[in-house]
Amino acid sequence: MRLDKYLKVSRLIKRRGLANEVAGQGRVFINDKQAKPAATVKEGDILRLEYFNKTLVVEILKVPTGNVSIQESKDLYKVIEENWRNT
Repeated sequence: MRLDKYLKVSRLIKRRGLANEVAGQGRVFINDKQAKPAATVKEGDILRLEYFNKTLVVEILKVPTGNVSIQESKDLYKVIEENWRNT
């Protein structure tokens, strides 16, 4: 699945357009490598998102084949680290 779609489906970022923008600005990393919106994600990948005043690191547990419910979206990843920056 494309990175921007995964971010939207998992609800890590609410809109695909915003996910595309954040990844396009170089603020999303897959396994510590800067990722473009069209990058492919797979189970076991570690995502680091740096957006607004927050850094979020998650492990991808499941990549769905389509859209999922809000309840199911929480089972797609495991939060490893979450930091808020004071700016």
